[in-house]
Amino acid sequence: MMKNKKDNRLGNMSRIVLLLCAAGLAVVLFVPLWTIDLVAPQYPEGLQLVINPDGLAGNVDIINGLNHYIGMKTLHTDDFFEFRILPYIIGAFAVLFAAVAIIGRKKLLYILLALYLVFGVVSMYDFWKWEYDYGHNLDETAAIKVPGMAYQPPLIGYKQLLNFSAYSMPATGGWIFLGVGAITLALGILEFRRSKKNKKMTTTVTAAAVCCLLSLQSCSTEAESIKFGTDNCYACKMTISDKRFGGELVTKKGKVFKFDDSHCLLEFLKSDAEVSSNIANTYLVDFAGEGQLVNVNSALLYKSTALKTPMGGDIAAFSSKEALLQVAGQHPGTETSWNEVSK
Repeated sequence: MMKNKKDNRLGNMSRIVLLLCAAGLAVVLFVPLWTIDLVAPQYPEGLQLVINPDGLAGNVDIINGLNHYIGMKTLHTDDFFEFRILPYIIGAFAVLFAAVAIIGRKKLLYILLALYLVFGVVSMYDFWKWEYDYGHNLDETAAIKVPGMAYQPPLIGYKQLLNFSAYSMPATGGWIFLGVGAITLALGILEFRRSKKNKKMTTTVTAAAVCCLLSLQSCSTEAESIKFGTDNCYACKMTISDKRFGGELVTKKGKVFKFDDSHCLLEFLKSDAEVSSNIANTYLVDFAGEGQLVNVNSALLYKSTALKTPMGGDIAAFSSKEALLQVAGQHPGTETSWNEVSK
C-alpha cells in the first residue's frame, strides 16, 4: 500500500520543472504572443501586427488603412472577446501548474496536461478561424478587387499576399507557451514510465524535457526557392530573372529576403544592421544549376567582370569545383570566398 502511494507521487525534479513552467506562464502575460510581419517594396522597413495576451499592437492603424482598400475588415482589440478572457486563462494555468507542483500527484499532472493540450488546439483553431474570416469575407465595394484572391495570413510561416510577404511567427510569449506544452508532455511520459520502469531514467528524461523549450526557440532557416520571373529583389526591386545569379538571406525567425545579385544582398547587409545581426543563413544561386541555392559557407565563389551579373556584383557561386573550373576557363577572373567579398 505504501508502495502504491509512493508511486502516485511526482518526482522532485518534475515538481521543480512544473514550478518553472508556472513562472514561465506568468511571464507570458507581459510579453507578445505572436507577430505577423508584412514586407513590400513600398514598405521596405516592414509592418508588424503584434498580438499580446490582452490586445493588438504594432502598426495596426497603417495595416487597417491598407485593409480598407482590399475590402478586409479593420482590426480592433475590442472586437475580439478572446482578449478579455485570455489573460485570465493564462493566469489560471500558471496557478494550476504551481498547484500541481505543490500537491505533487501524478493524476493531477495528467489532468493538467490534457487541459493544456486541449486549450492549445482550440486556441490555434480559433486563431486560424480568425485569419480565415478576415482574409475571405471581403467587402464587395472595395477599391481594389482581385477575382479569386483571398488575403488570409499564414497560421505559421511564410505566404505571399499580392506584393506583400507575410510572416507569421510565435513571439516570446508564444515560444514559452509552446515550450511549456512540450515540457509538460515530456513530464507526463516520464512520470508514467517512472511508475512502471527503471527510476534511474528520471534525471535524464527531465533534463530532455527542459531542453524542449530551448529547441522550440528556433524556426525554419532553410532556403526558400526563388521564383524567377516573379519574385522581386528586396534591395533594387527589379524582378529576379537570371537563373545564374541571385541570393537569399534567412533570419533566425525564418524571414526570407531575396535578391537578384550578390551586390544587392551585400549592400542590404551593410545598410540594415538590425537584420544583418540576426541572419541565420545566407545563400547564393548556383551559377551552373537551374536556380538552386547553395549556402555561402559551402559555396565556391568566382569573381569576374566578364560574368556581367545583373547589378554588377561580378560574383558567381558554384556547388562543385568542376563547374567553377569550366567557367574560369571561359571568363578570366579569380577564385574568392564569402569572407573576402563580404568585408
